[in-house]
Amino acid sequence: MQATTGDNGGELTSDEELQRIRVGELMPHNAPITLVNYDPEWPQLFAHEADRIRAVLGEAALQVEHVGSTSVPGLIAKPIIDMLLVVPDSAHEPSYVPALEGAGYLLRVREPDWYEHRLFKSPDNTINLHVFSAGAAEIARMLRFRDWLRATPVDRDHYAAVKRDLARRTWRHVQHYANAKTAAIHEIMDRAERQRS
Repeated sequence: MQATTGDNGGELTSDEELQRIRVGELMPHNAPITLVNYDPEWPQLFAHEADRIRAVLGEAALQVEHVGSTSVPGLIAKPIIDMLLVVPDSAHEPSYVPALEGAGYLLRVREPDWYEHRLFKSPDNTINLHVFSAGAAEIARMLRFRDWLRATPVDRDHYAAVKRDLARRTWRHVQHYANAKTAAIHEIMDRAERQRS
């Protein structure tokens, strides 16, 4: 999961804050984070799941993208494919949630205060499916970050070093690990924005 924020714009950190957005019981991780070397099969796994999602949602699936570390060749990652799904209105759950649940996806996070983000997981925990409404600013940010890391090996390697260092620590929740990467992500995105201007 990406770093998410609470009502006051601060990162979610307490069990109570995380449980508030969680669908179902929040289970502590209490362990380091497992990272693996880039697997060239990840794009094919994404493509297979993207086809399934398009098949069950039809025109409601406005955009399906491979995002996160598994979408960047050469980058270490948790062995979980992060996917971005854009729908007309992510707050209108009846238009897509039943179809995704019928395809086996489990709704795990509901964040009305953060771009109406929804997070689904596959039963085997190999897929994180992030859902946003068309036009949400986070969509462009996720794609810019992915594209920058794909095109900029020095920042990809810097990000890998940060991830490797953080992953060694014991984290009560995986979200805490995601939050800890925020400073490095902002630093990289700042460089990317300077290059664009």
